[in-house]
Amino acid sequence: MCVTAVESRPAGVALTPSPGGHRPFGARVKAFVALTKPRIIELLLITTVPVMFLAAQGVPDLWLVLTTTIGGYLSAGGANALNMYIDRDIDALMDRTSQRPLVTGMVSPRECLAFGIALAVISTAWFGLLVNWLSAALSLGALLFYVVVYTMLLKRRTSQNIVWGGIAGCMPVLIGWSAVTNSMSWAAVILFAVIFFWTPPHYWPLSMKVKDDYARVGVPMLPVIASNRVVARQIVVYSWVMVAVSLLLTPLGYTGWFYTAVALLTGGFWLWEAHGLLNRANAGVTGGKLKEMRLFHWSITYVSLLFVAVAVDPFLR
Repeated sequence: MCVTAVESRPAGVALTPSPGGHRPFGARVKAFVALTKPRIIELLLITTVPVMFLAAQGVPDLWLVLTTTIGGYLSAGGANALNMYIDRDIDALMDRTSQRPLVTGMVSPRECLAFGIALAVISTAWFGLLVNWLSAALSLGALLFYVVVYTMLLKRRTSQNIVWGGIAGCMPVLIGWSAVTNSMSWAAVILFAVIFFWTPPHYWPLSMKVKDDYARVGVPMLPVIASNRVVARQIVVYSWVMVAVSLLLTPLGYTGWFYTAVALLTGGFWLWEAHGLLNRANAGVTGGKLKEMRLFHWSITYVSLLFVAVAVDPFLR
């Protein structure tokens, strides 16, 4: 992710702009890019484009892929910018977010709000005019869900925030399918469910690592209010459901042997890692020896490989 170059300072202390309010143009551009959280959007696009191949049962129209990808980036970028605007108070107090543009002063709150709203409007019009209005509605719905339901209503109130808030991250699957077919299908719903059950065991290991950050600002992520053993147990439950759901595509006739093989191999390794984390938590292991980030990093590899298999499978049937 592009980040703003700022002075070294303690977390939570905002950068004071230089005399005369000078903020270098290049750094400002990087700051606005950082508002969109490019690293997160990469994951969203990984789940969008392969679904378009599955929906087309081959190579979709490449112009459609490009326009859908651009629209998805603009929409998700707008949601992320609005998220930073709303969370700017706690971002200033957390180590992992202390370099964000609103905290450093490289972008003002008013600029961030205007930027996020502009991206929301532009992305919705982009989808409607260049893709279709079903995709536009799904895109806008995902943005509003992330900003209003997750960021404003759930994040600071319940430990189940990431479970239900993760619905926004599932929407690119539906958008990719609707972009090609202008309709929905059970294949899209199943892949939506895969991402839904993937999100908590993907994010909770990271939350375990930075739970002191969340505790300091009063955000009740599950690892903040529950023991490592309880969190690891929940991770295992969601992991088993995720793998089981991922295997539904083949018996329903949407995928063949290649996708099934990849889903079994990657899902099996995921379950190995999830149970390993649970075993270490049950043994009372803490700190670096808990190795919770192993599952976090594997979760990104898992979803990448699974959705590559979604795209490749139609060519091997």
